[in-house]
Amino acid sequence: MSKTVLSLQNAEIFQRENLVLSQVDLSLNEGDFVYLIGKTGSGKSSLMKTLYGDLPLEKGTGSIVGFNLNTLKEKEIPFLRRKLGIVFQDFKLLNDRNVFENLKFVLKATGWKDEQQIKTKIMEVLTKVEMQTKDFKMPFQLSGGEQQRVAIARALLNDPDLILADEPTGNLDPATSVDVMKVLQDIHNSGKTILMATHDYALILKFPYKTIKCEGGELFEVVQQKS
Repeated sequence: MSKTVLSLQNAEIFQRENLVLSQVDLSLNEGDFVYLIGKTGSGKSSLMKTLYGDLPLEKGTGSIVGFNLNTLKEKEIPFLRRKLGIVFQDFKLLNDRNVFENLKFVLKATGWKDEQQIKTKIMEVLTKVEMQTKDFKMPFQLSGGEQQRVAIARALLNDPDLILADEPTGNLDPATSVDVMKVLQDIHNSGKTILMATHDYALILKFPYKTIKCEGGELFEVVQQKS
C-alpha cells in the first residue's frame, strides 16, 4: 500500500475571513502527480498556503507529510517545510548571492553543517535540473526558466516527501514552461509526489495527470478526455 502524504477531509479553506473552499476532500499518495486548477481567486493559492502552514486550517481535518494541520504550531512550521519542497511562481531566489550560495543558505538554515556534504548535495540537485554548470551565476544572469530550475533544485535539497508547486510556469513563456514541466516530470518519475497548481491548460493536455479543479467554492476531480 502506498503511503498517504496529504489528506484533507471536509476542510474549509479561508482567505482572511472569506470562506473560499468548503467541504474539501483531497488525498495524495506517495508517487502521485496531481494538478490543481481553477481561475484566479478560486482558492488554489489559499489551499496551497494552508498546506504549507501559511494559513491555518480552521475547520475539517487535515494532515500533510506526517503533520496534523489542525494542531500545527508556529514553531513546527519550519520542520513541516523541511519535508515539503515548495516552488513558487516568482522563484524567490536571493538576488545578492549566486546559485550555489542560494542553495547553501537553505541547507545552513535547515541545520546542515558539513561543508563537503553541503557541496555534494547542492551539485546533486543542480545536476537533476541540468544547472550544475551555472552554480556560480547570479540570479539576474539567468533566464526565467533557469531561475525556476534553480528554484526546483532548492525544493529538492532536503529530499522532501511532497513537492508543492504553486504556478511554477506562471511567469514563463510556453516553450520554457514545457522545459520546466519536463524537469518536474523527471522528478516525479524518480518517485517524488507532486501537487501543482496551474492555470496552464496547454501543459495539462501535454502532460496528463490526475486533475482537481477549484470552482464555485468546491473542489472536484476533472476527468480528462482521451484524445
